[in-house]
Amino acid sequence: MSEADLILALDQGTTSSRAVLVDREGAIVASAQQELTQHYPQPGRVEQDPNEIWATQRDTARAALAQAGVEPGRIAAIGITNQRETTVVWDRATGEPAAPAIVWQDRRTADACDELRQAGLEPLVRRTTGLLFDPYFSATKLRWILDSVPDGMRRAQAGALAFGTVDSWLIWKLTGGRSHLTDATNASRTLLYHIAHGDWDDGMLELFGLPREVLPQVCDSSGVIAETDPGVFGAAIPIAGVAGDQQASLFGQACTRPGLTKVTYGTGCFLLLHVGDDPVAAPDGLVTTVALQRAGRRTYALEGSVFVGGAVVQWLRDGLGLIASAKEVGALAESVESSGGVCFVPALTGLGAPHWDPQARGAVFGITRGTTAAHVARAALEGIAFQVADLVSAIEEGSHLKPLEVRADGGASGSDLLLQAQADLLDVPVRRAAQPESTALGAAYLAGLAVGLWQDEAEVGALWRAARRFEPRPATDVVRRRDDWRRAVECVRAFGSPTAAD
Repeated sequence: MSEADLILALDQGTTSSRAVLVDREGAIVASAQQELTQHYPQPGRVEQDPNEIWATQRDTARAALAQAGVEPGRIAAIGITNQRETTVVWDRATGEPAAPAIVWQDRRTADACDELRQAGLEPLVRRTTGLLFDPYFSATKLRWILDSVPDGMRRAQAGALAFGTVDSWLIWKLTGGRSHLTDATNASRTLLYHIAHGDWDDGMLELFGLPREVLPQVCDSSGVIAETDPGVFGAAIPIAGVAGDQQASLFGQACTRPGLTKVTYGTGCFLLLHVGDDPVAAPDGLVTTVALQRAGRRTYALEGSVFVGGAVVQWLRDGLGLIASAKEVGALAESVESSGGVCFVPALTGLGAPHWDPQARGAVFGITRGTTAAHVARAALEGIAFQVADLVSAIEEGSHLKPLEVRADGGASGSDLLLQAQADLLDVPVRRAAQPESTALGAAYLAGLAVGLWQDEAEVGALWRAARRFEPRPATDVVRRRDDWRRAVECVRAFGSPTAAD
């Protein structure tokens, strides 16, 4: 068959690069994956080699094509999704990185963010960008690189250096250095983008002391924006979809109208609630982000990030030795009818949204002589659900919005106990996606829409299927358990505070 009827989705994540081929029915017909090396040069610093990011992504794409026996002519378009906020700077003339990529997890610019916050500038930044001052986002990373590489700021001002998040870097390499682009979802994670106006903001550039000359052009998330250099895959292929990983997952879960919500239960947990055509001001502790841009029209979402989700299961395995493999946690937790009064706050790397408390420390409360490993395992899974419930409570209290339902993906979403607990705590249905690869599928759907493989969002949405639906059960103890959880969170925050440590 010579018809271009497949989409190649490039899924560049924090720990690996993946490539998948998707057909008209939304089925994955081939996939390939390679691990990506993490570098930790100092405490709090996380780096990657941009050339390794590119090489692993290019090689997995070629491997997926070879696995399926597919010629480049079968590929209607390429969709890209990526780890967000990770910052790359490269030389425009040579295409070589000017410095290692600074990964989204990196905390080296925490002091700079604190200084800006103490200067009273955060309300302005929230109004303009929808975000908070945090080293998570790209602006302070970019400033750090330009201040650190030889003659970096002058070269940037002269247009000799280029900045981008990982999507921009991949587009540059895929096009042989012809295109310096990013999409609106990734731009909205930089602290430099005006979320309502839809372009880079001069006031934010001045605030961070950054030159406009270093920035990519902002484009649609779905639309033909460039073509690959024929030397990469043997033919010029349209690049037609680009979105940050969480926004791609939102689209892959068919959450395209207000009230629809997805939660990715991965190492951490990411909740995005679609809010429509207007950038709703985020409640305290949450952020506003672009959900999608098509034909210049943007839609928006509220987002909350939990630092430790499925990672708590890894800790039960590797740290405590309660289980031999992550798959065992469900059976162990389900061997008891309740957590027996045990409350587990998994603040193993601090607390994310809505608390944003990096000093908080994890704790297990309510232990008695009758407490078993099964009670701790069950409380750990429930602790994931409680954290997500805190995000939804913040949304409801701050914006009076409530999810219509929650669509779940990610590795930890395989736990029936977790998703039932989530439905009970939120009092809304939770639906587990039949296809867990929502992020890659989202990128594929965005690209396929742009080239006519699918006609509209309704046709794409019809491809989504739920593997199981969890209905909220009447539970008389939910209010008490939420109160217990809140007290436990207060305790771990107090214990981790500088005053408590003195």
